[in-house]
Amino acid sequence: MKYILLVGDGMADYPVEDLGKRTPLEAAKTPNMDFLVKNGSLGRVKTIPPGLSPASDVANMSILGYDPRKYYSGRGPLEAANLGVSLSPQDVAFRCNLITAQGDILADYSAGHINSQEASHLINYLNDKLGSERICFYPGVGYRHLMVVKEGAKDNLDAIQCRPPHDITGKSIKKNLPKGKGSEFLISIMQDSKPLLESHEINNVRIDLKENPANMIWLWGQGKKPAMPLFKDKYGVEGSVISAVDLLNGLGKILGLDVVKVPGATGYYDTDYEGKAKAALKALQNKDFVFVHVEAPDEAGHNGDLREKILAIERFDQFVVGTIVQEYAQRDDVRIVVLPDHATPVSVKTHTAEPVCFALYGKNVTHNGFQAYSEKEAALSKLYFDNGFELMDFFIRQ
Repeated sequence: MKYILLVGDGMADYPVEDLGKRTPLEAAKTPNMDFLVKNGSLGRVKTIPPGLSPASDVANMSILGYDPRKYYSGRGPLEAANLGVSLSPQDVAFRCNLITAQGDILADYSAGHINSQEASHLINYLNDKLGSERICFYPGVGYRHLMVVKEGAKDNLDAIQCRPPHDITGKSIKKNLPKGKGSEFLISIMQDSKPLLESHEINNVRIDLKENPANMIWLWGQGKKPAMPLFKDKYGVEGSVISAVDLLNGLGKILGLDVVKVPGATGYYDTDYEGKAKAALKALQNKDFVFVHVEAPDEAGHNGDLREKILAIERFDQFVVGTIVQEYAQRDDVRIVVLPDHATPVSVKTHTAEPVCFALYGKNVTHNGFQAYSEKEAALSKLYFDNGFELMDFFIRQ
């Protein structure tokens, strides 16, 4: 039996006036997701438990079958796992964004979606200047990086209140700096990064090219190393994860899933959709489970870009879902589930916690009467999971 999990990050949305009060999912051409609904089941699942932030790590932990209320400890440790950074029980890992600051305004949470090569130079430069026996910076992908504080939990650094930078784009930096005991330590590092980055030659070139400079770091998403049972031990199948996002690859590694790297997978609009799907088909030759994640719809939501969000959804449907459907639709040894991890409405430019719609197709799946994959249709379905982790139990064990 093959189990295929396809996640279009942030696909869900609110009705948009310019679309005749349709959502981007309703407006997009999605024949392959519609096929799964017409020949399977449509339902809803709440991926964000009450009291937790609607973050991608929380949502995808739920989707993979793990209760975030029990296992979630922060985004940073997941990214550390992907980068091969070993954490002691008292180390605290922080997500470290390269951002663009304009005066007191956080102008761009991604520094113009800086490429990994330039970003690596900047992060290594900061490590030379600000790193120490206790503090270390590690380059990741694009604007997403890591800072680890040795024994940081002893100073309660994992309890500091930190805002995700994509939640405060266009807002005051001073009003949204880390808060709580020990926050001065983080604020000092963030502020010290600014003159160092502003003077770096890479940013001088970026400014000349009219690109947003990576002129400050933003620390957030911190936590300690989590302890979670392996996916194989929990569900009895071995599998792979395919994503351009460090935190999801890190989560996969912690769960014992193989991380498959796809050339051209960028985590942005220009990612290689079809390459991911073909990598999934190859992975399924040796494993029974694969998780394919596409970040592009989420990025479009954060950017408030309606056109790009619709295009990202359509590309996900055509090149990811379509490639999988073409290969597996006529087989009787497969189950496929498609869903967003959370909503990222273009109107609010950040994640929200409402239940999301899922399409379930394959062996022993009964059609429940729906014809299209959308939030509006799913709201009418009686198939609903109030605990996100229950969907994986249903998907694999039914």
